[in-house]
Order: sequence, then C-alpha cells, then structure tokens
Amino acid sequence: MDVYGLLGNPVGHSLSPPMHEAAYDELGLEARYATFEPEEDDIGDAIRGADALGIAGLNVTIPFKQAVLEIVAPEDLATRIGAVNTIDFAGSGPPTGYNTDAVGALRALREHDIALEGEQAVVVGAGGAGRAIAFGLADAGATVAIANRTESKARDLAAAVPRATGHGLAALEQLLADADVLVNATSVGMDADATPVPEDALHGGLAVLDAVYSPLETRLLRDAADAGATTVDGAWMLLYQGVEAFEIWTGQDAPVDVMNEALRSRL
Repeated sequence: MDVYGLLGNPVGHSLSPPMHEAAYDELGLEARYATFEPEEDDIGDAIRGADALGIAGLNVTIPFKQAVLEIVAPEDLATRIGAVNTIDFAGSGPPTGYNTDAVGALRALREHDIALEGEQAVVVGAGGAGRAIAFGLADAGATVAIANRTESKARDLAAAVPRATGHGLAALEQLLADADVLVNATSVGMDADATPVPEDALHGGLAVLDAVYSPLETRLLRDAADAGATTVDGAWMLLYQGVEAFEIWTGQDAPVDVMNEALRSRL
C-alpha cells in the first residue's frame, strides 16, 4: 500500500485527507493519506524518516514550506517562489520538491475560462500565497501588479517576478480600473465579514479569485458578483493544488469531480 500524507503543525483542520482518499477509492488505488505533526526543529528528521520508511509523497503546509526547500531537490518554480508544498519520493536520488499553489490558482482560473496570456492581473498580498500566485500568473503571460499592506514587501516581491510592479493597498482603485484579473491572496475575509478591496473599485470586466475558502462566499466575492464580475471561490484553488499533487505522485489523471465533491462536502 502506498502512503501519502501532510506535514504541518497543526494539521487537524486539513481537508486534504478526504479529498485524496476519495481519489484513491475512485481509482481503486491501494493507498492511504495520513497527517503528521512534527515539531519545527524536527522537520529534517521527519522528511528523512519518511523517505526511509518508503512514504510515496507528502504535502507540506505551515510552518514548514520554506524549511523543506533546503532538504529536498526543488524544481525551478518552487525555487523561485521560495517554498515547497509537495514532495515526491520517487526515484533513487533526493526527494523532489514542488510548489502546487501556483498551479492550483492557474487551474482554478482556467476551469472558469479565464484568459491569462497578455492580461493585467492584480494580486493582493505578498505572503506565501501571494508569492506563488504572482509567479504563476507571470509564467502564464500576465502582467502582475502586487498590492500589499506593507508596500516594501510588495516591491521586494515584484523585483523577483517578471513584468511585476509593487504597490501599497491605497493604489488598488487605480490598479483595478484597467485590470482583467484580481486575486486575493490574504486571509482577509476568513475570520470576519471583511474585504481587502474597496467595493467601488470592482467592475464587470474583472475575474476575481479569492484564495479564502472558508467561508466559500466571502464579502469580496459577493461585492464582485454585485459588480458583474466573474467569481471563483477559494475551494477551486485548494482543489487544484491537491489535484496537481495527486498527478505528480501517481502519474495518473486525477478524478477531479470526485475530489471536488469530497472537498465541498466538508466545507
């Protein structure tokens, strides 16, 4: 039996186990998905132990995404983003590290027929999710404006992302006037009915992805829908980062509909 899992601390809230186990059951795979909570100082031992025990693949979440970059052999996108969220133990060499957050966002947008090549995108937030999404959008051919509460962090990230610019949140109204795509990569809207984007800055020409998936309908998405924009909830990004990991590990096409149903039934 193949064993996959999630490394993080804490991980009790994770929706990855039911999503992945539904995929294994659908395809008749002899596999199980477990969760692991090592202490921060033990992450190196945890990954080396997983490799020695024959674990097939791991997802990685807070607080380990940056630390594992130094332990695995990261592919190019993970190196540029500066974080790993998926590890594949296949092969005889060191495990390979991937970042599927960027791909998850892109596949979520494309699932909703949202074009990216040559479009103008605005990313709110310059933390881990913002970094991944900004690089992903740039790689897909979009021009990226990054807006963050601390403007210097947005500028530092923009310096690393092709065709990107960094701004403070005060610039959002001006940036969005001509934008095609907006992504909220902050946690604003998760714990309160709040939004990082002024309602009057939204318009019908936008496609809006909110990385927050609990609640599914955030204030930002409600405001965007009222403005006539195309909206994409955060569960789509969560789904597709898991789909990408599944396909890396198994080499098989993921049963996306089954994984989506399992995920949304828990939200």
